[in-house]
Amino acid sequence: MGYHAHYVVDGGKARVILNVLVTPADVTENQPMLDLLWRTIFRWQARVRRVTGDAKYGTKEIVATVEKASIRAYVSMADFEGRSPYYGTSRFVYDAERDLYRCPKGESLRLYTHSYTERLIRYRAKAETCNACPLKPECTPGASGRVLMRSFDEELLAKVRAYRGTTPYEKSLRKRKVWVEPMFGEAKEWHGMRRFRLRTLWRVNAEAMVIAAGQNIKRLLTFSARGPRKLAQAAALRLPALTLSSLVGHLPSSHRRRSTLLLARFSTR
Repeated sequence: MGYHAHYVVDGGKARVILNVLVTPADVTENQPMLDLLWRTIFRWQARVRRVTGDAKYGTKEIVATVEKASIRAYVSMADFEGRSPYYGTSRFVYDAERDLYRCPKGESLRLYTHSYTERLIRYRAKAETCNACPLKPECTPGASGRVLMRSFDEELLAKVRAYRGTTPYEKSLRKRKVWVEPMFGEAKEWHGMRRFRLRTLWRVNAEAMVIAAGQNIKRLLTFSARGPRKLAQAAALRLPALTLSSLVGHLPSSHRRRSTLLLARFSTR
């Protein structure tokens, strides 16, 4: 028994928590990502330009959907080529004009079939050509010809792969690691989120929201221009009730409507 707690965090130095969701532990960690993104954009009327997450969020569906919304997906995409002993797709050249692939020996892999449920296009080489090729042991173990699969959204996926290694991409991943991950340790060690006090999913979500609100109040005290910094436990007793909207309103203008959202999750019980 357990839960996954998901945070959507503003990319500014204030690290305001914009959205919280707790799901059962058997729910795939990346499954609620898009719902959290759209809900955050709608709730705060945010103009998001970048979304940053780790490899758990780097599925083809998520990456393509985010890019179609004109949002840069700074997420790590799994690379399976290094795990196979055979030639990967990168060894083949795609000819967009003729809609076919060419293998390292120059032979053509022509369109074979479409899979609309998987959103994939399959290309296959002639069996007699592959079986006579001296590179066959390194290319494919089958006798029916090498098959390649191309996503319907391959152009968008290639665009996201090109982000890797760029300065904004690397900066966003470093920022997420340093700014977001410690918030989970703070929630667990200082606010009791290591083990929820309540039971049933809606009560657990309410508890997580209260904890996130407390973390946001502490950041308001840090970035507010009124007086020196104080411990949240003492200062919160003398402050009126605050909402997340008032928290964002008290921040300097440079921290409002930030263009980057940082996504993360952690496990609890």
